[in-house]
Amino acid sequence: MPEYTRFAVYYAPAPGPFADFCASWLGWDAALGRPSPHPDIPGLPRPLTEITQTPRKYGFHATLKPPFRLTGTRAALERDLAALAARLAPAQMPGLALTRLGAFLALTPTGDTERLSELAAETVRALDRHRAPPTAAELARRRNARLSPSQEANLDRWGYPYVMQDFRFHLTLTGRLSPAQAEQTRAALAPVLAPLLPAPFRVDALSLFGEASDGWFHLLHRYALTD
Repeated sequence: MPEYTRFAVYYAPAPGPFADFCASWLGWDAALGRPSPHPDIPGLPRPLTEITQTPRKYGFHATLKPPFRLTGTRAALERDLAALAARLAPAQMPGLALTRLGAFLALTPTGDTERLSELAAETVRALDRHRAPPTAAELARRRNARLSPSQEANLDRWGYPYVMQDFRFHLTLTGRLSPAQAEQTRAALAPVLAPLLPAPFRVDALSLFGEASDGWFHLLHRYALTD
């Protein structure tokens, strides 16, 4: 069994055509722990392996509790994560939209996301006792992004800037692209992805991911939320 240097709690789709396509798009299947051949999609501005290089190693996911080193044992984390999932209800929204976020493309939920934000915040809070503090180097790297006051406060309290009021649920699909490249990628991907997008979209499980020593993330277990 691989040793994992960090753990994270993500949303990852259940097995099926949507999950399979997105793993293939990125080129890494975190559930199987192996590379996935890219699909052939005409009209992209650059080779797909370049477009998806940055997010590939993380697998297809949306961050709920960002990667962290453990203060205790994996078994203790798993017990608390199972208990958390047993008391949290799923969040449901009408669907997902292909969206440009800054310099990259992602899928974002449509409709009211208040319940989803509450779910993410509780995941951060409930599991925080398992998180080792970030190193000075990690803090410095985060602060290079010119954080807002609230993001700086999140970094100090939770070890990551983009949680709580600064959280935005998104499923990353690309690395940084120029505006023209982003639009060309969106135009090529949208018609292929559209019939696979879930409607409604439900976050119905918390997925534990582990980062192996080579930097690649693996889906270790999905904990179903309780209706």
